[in-house]
Amino acid sequence: MSVSKPPPPPSTSHLTIPPSSTSTPSSSASSPSTAPPPPSPVKISMQEHFAINVCPGPILPIPQISDFFPRFHDYPCTPPPPREKKILKEETFNGEMGIGYKDGERRGENEGDREEVIDSDDDDTYLGTLEFSLLFDQENNCLHCTIHKAKGLKAMDSNGLADPYVKLHLLPGASKANKLRTKTLKNTLNPVWNETLIYHGITAADMTTKTLRLCVCDMDRLGRNEFIGEVRVALKKLKEGESKRYNMGLERIAQNKETNNQTVDQGAVVAEEERGRILVSLCYNTEKGCLLVGIIRCAHLAAMDSNGYSDPFVKIILQPDMGKKSKYKTSVKKKTLNPEFNEEFSYEVSLDQLAKKTLEISVWDYDLGMSNDFIGGVELGINASGQRLRHWFDCLKNKGKKVEYWHTLTQQGAPSSEKPD
Repeated sequence: MSVSKPPPPPSTSHLTIPPSSTSTPSSSASSPSTAPPPPSPVKISMQEHFAINVCPGPILPIPQISDFFPRFHDYPCTPPPPREKKILKEETFNGEMGIGYKDGERRGENEGDREEVIDSDDDDTYLGTLEFSLLFDQENNCLHCTIHKAKGLKAMDSNGLADPYVKLHLLPGASKANKLRTKTLKNTLNPVWNETLIYHGITAADMTTKTLRLCVCDMDRLGRNEFIGEVRVALKKLKEGESKRYNMGLERIAQNKETNNQTVDQGAVVAEEERGRILVSLCYNTEKGCLLVGIIRCAHLAAMDSNGYSDPFVKIILQPDMGKKSKYKTSVKKKTLNPEFNEEFSYEVSLDQLAKKTLEISVWDYDLGMSNDFIGGVELGINASGQRLRHWFDCLKNKGKKVEYWHTLTQQGAPSSEKPD
């Protein structure tokens, strides 16, 4: 399809071109007879017509929205230089490939630069760094986690800042039972906490199987808190009594796959720790002729309520049953999986009789108007085994000395002849 293009109309401007000074009268007189014929109309295709009117130059890459709004960048950066319009020469449209090839090279270089800009705005490229230190106190079975600071966190709020805090989890294990959290710092991408969080009831065996997960999140009052990034540290690399400092870059890790793998590999350990642990102290006072039982604290208890927590308390019975004097109960701690009791109870019994008795300790979840839920228990006595038997022997041997042990709660400690009251 072609279109005839009429010749341009004569100019109506009042400006006239003066005649050349070298022209002679004879030439001007003969001009009417020797005038060239009018030019024929130029024929062009419809595609060429639209190309000339619509595409005056090469197609340039579209700028990113972050070029106009710098706050969308992960970290402050200089604005891009202004773009220069490059117009192709006539030879390019006429089919001469030499100049067109050079222009194509320039476009290829621009596209390469463009890809670098896109990569710099990727969410996984730069999330910030977290600085913290770990210390394992084997004597007290504690893991000290000191969260120092973070640098260059990713902006999560509309003001280009964030409200960061750090959550700690021990994997594998229940999430709420071993979750610790720092305070929230407002409007900063470089928070400084200098806050120490302590895990109680951590044994040397835990240090060989556990992994500490530290998540940096953004606090959002109007919606759900946003995940920024995380780091993970295998505790088996941490030596006892040595404080080790870490400075690690935050990453996005697929949590479900790794958690499932750890659950499969350490399935027996997870099943054993579902109920939690309890710290008990025993001391036989020879002057008063009594056994002092201290219920210090529990750690990583199983959640029994719908809110993901429990209202735990501890019951103690010295078997064979001696009536009301053999039963004690601690106070109830509301909505916690790591209660601290620090309560002590006394049993008047001779040392010879004590060697034949069994101390039953059970942890319960208090429910108002309903039957209390059994969480777990432990038995200490001559018929026990392992660490429970060792704790009992240490109490009998070291009279007048308080002996503390952590014990794992099991189903075995539940009283068989008594329903929860």
